[in-house]
Amino acid sequence: MLLKALSSAFTAAPRRSVLASPSVLAIRNLHRVKHRSEIADPRKCNRVVIKLGSAVITRTDEYGLALGRLASIIEEVAELQRQGREVILVTSGAVAFGRQLLAQQDALSRSIRQTLKKGTFGSGIDPRACSAAGQGGLVSLYQAMFSQYGITCAQVLVTKNDFRDRRTLTHLNETMNALLNIDVVPIINENDAVSPPAEDGADLDGVISVVDNDSLASNIANQMEADLMLLLSDVEGIYNGPPKKAGSRLLERFAPNELDDISFGAGSKVGRGGMKAKVGAACWAWHKGVGVVIANGMRPHVISEILQGKRVGTFFTDAISKSTDIETVAKSVRQGGRDLSVLPAQSRREIIERLADLLVEREKDIMAANRRDVEEARENNTSTALLNRLSLTPAKLQSLAAGLRQIAGDADHHLGRVVKRTQLADDLLLQQETVPIGVLMVIFESRPDCLPQVASLAIASGNGLLLKGGKEASRSNRVLYSLVREALSLHANPDTVSLVESRDDVSALLELDGYIDLIIPRGSNDLVRSITEQANGVPVMGHADGVCHVYLDAEADPEKALRVIIDAKTDYPAACNAMETLLVHKDLVESPTFKSIVTDLRNAGVKINMGPRLFDAIGISGKPQTDFHIEYGEPECTIEIVDDVDAAIKHIHANGSSHTEVILTENQDTAKRFLSSIDSACVFHNASSRFADGYRFGLGAEVGISTSRIHARGPVGVEGLLTTKWKLYGDGQTAKDFSSGEKTFLHQSLPLQE
Repeated sequence: MLLKALSSAFTAAPRRSVLASPSVLAIRNLHRVKHRSEIADPRKCNRVVIKLGSAVITRTDEYGLALGRLASIIEEVAELQRQGREVILVTSGAVAFGRQLLAQQDALSRSIRQTLKKGTFGSGIDPRACSAAGQGGLVSLYQAMFSQYGITCAQVLVTKNDFRDRRTLTHLNETMNALLNIDVVPIINENDAVSPPAEDGADLDGVISVVDNDSLASNIANQMEADLMLLLSDVEGIYNGPPKKAGSRLLERFAPNELDDISFGAGSKVGRGGMKAKVGAACWAWHKGVGVVIANGMRPHVISEILQGKRVGTFFTDAISKSTDIETVAKSVRQGGRDLSVLPAQSRREIIERLADLLVEREKDIMAANRRDVEEARENNTSTALLNRLSLTPAKLQSLAAGLRQIAGDADHHLGRVVKRTQLADDLLLQQETVPIGVLMVIFESRPDCLPQVASLAIASGNGLLLKGGKEASRSNRVLYSLVREALSLHANPDTVSLVESRDDVSALLELDGYIDLIIPRGSNDLVRSITEQANGVPVMGHADGVCHVYLDAEADPEKALRVIIDAKTDYPAACNAMETLLVHKDLVESPTFKSIVTDLRNAGVKINMGPRLFDAIGISGKPQTDFHIEYGEPECTIEIVDDVDAAIKHIHANGSSHTEVILTENQDTAKRFLSSIDSACVFHNASSRFADGYRFGLGAEVGISTSRIHARGPVGVEGLLTTKWKLYGDGQTAKDFSSGEKTFLHQSLPLQE
């Protein structure tokens, strides 16, 4: 009903035919901003309408403007202009500005008797008169502030009737486009001086209704075909209930089809019922193809944060299917994990073994889905590195099944394992035992083989699991996920592991409190950074880069060195544990060993980039590679000269990612120094960096590789998905028994076996 009322109120008159065309509206909806990440791209989000509510730019007493806040907003708008974006401001403030002026006149015109009466000067003045007095000062203030950044602004006053007249709309569009074409910021305001008086109950103490300004912004955004509309007021966004009501939470995203499910409060300082009207106006614009964010304009840097794609305010998104309510999914995973943790180890083992069998039995189905994913990726010009990660083979499936059986074989030794036993006192025994972390969210790109690996590790450790795979592997992931559910159905709820397929679902999960205990992103630097920013306080475990080094020492065995270096770079160049930089002792630059290594790398198709010292030593034309923090993920690497092992250690600490480092030497003292000094998750002596892998470590598989220094480091198997809890077995003891001296503590360590 609200949308219909808004539609009839603002679009009853004929529109420009090009805007009224259903096909044009369909195209605009197709290209509407659909994810926050698109907001950060000026090419996808170029024209922005920013509505500044009265509460944002006026003082709390409603007499005059909040100059500091307004100056900050104008600085942010200036930055958007520098990015090449077009900005239209829809502003309140004329009434408050004019009231401040007319209050003085009101005071001068009063008699002594009137002055002595209680009341506030200016409180009874018609807001239309306040607007007439304040418009000139408001636009002058905007012009003065924008001029500090070399920006010109122009005032455009409109009324509701202007949107009902086709000729007026045409003139408005032409004027606005003319201003935007020469980088002028239009300042839009309702011409309150000639508008009807505010209706009782719609406005706050005579302040022109916020409903009008939100609706005005929506109309402007629609008429000007804006990419994004920001509605800024004194509220953080949309809540799933009245904000002050216990249990209400801010919605990071909102689908217009959920409007009937939202319960609005009685109003705020901005206007009675204002939030309901604000959301209705926003929904109307959204249905016209305009992206929408509702946020708190009193928050510092709010405009910049929104335009950077950060999770600020409420972002309007596509309709959400009621059958896939994300909170229900999260609750099911939480409960499923709890049930899984108390299953007998034999049952968890049988689930994993069944999944391993299914990978072999359903090979044809898996490969058929994977071929379609790979074909589509090739059509989209996906890089070779990503194609390698995406592709499955029968050999990969066999290896995957073998790894799962290895995980199943160790299932008896994970949960409930006693790691510490202490006799606190007579008949008072304390035990520390392993338990699941709770609910894991694992987000991975490209590699569909991650899905059964991670699912098996979660099952073995008794954790609930939320999975998000890359869209490039969507068909493969769906088939593999169906096998996980089939295996779980032997002894557990299939919903214990759930697959989410959209970025919106991930955002929705992250905004829920208390449902996710650990996030593990597996993928690009951008993915890890994005998830870390959205984590909302949930711990994130993983690594952003895999910049792995091999140091070739002067005392290295030539044959071993050649085999290890070639394997480290060429076995699987797209892997995070592949060598990216080869550091060579200065004494080996002219040696046959070094020449053989370079020759074999080139014969294997590896592109070699030379660091500055090697470049100078060889003396060829071109430019050296000066950036050593590069994860190529391709048959490409950098080679640089170092003086000795200490220089190699220093280089790695300065340019590495704390992933995996290798030393090739026959000098045990040199090797010991390297292994002890390097601050990385994995350090190897005379072995390929490719051994940094959960399966090769005997973990069966890995949920990821962690370069952090808390909880788990290196390839993370089942052990990294466990925590502990304390169990105390007593016989009626109280703390007072010990504080009074009646009983004494023993604190005696006991053997782990009972």
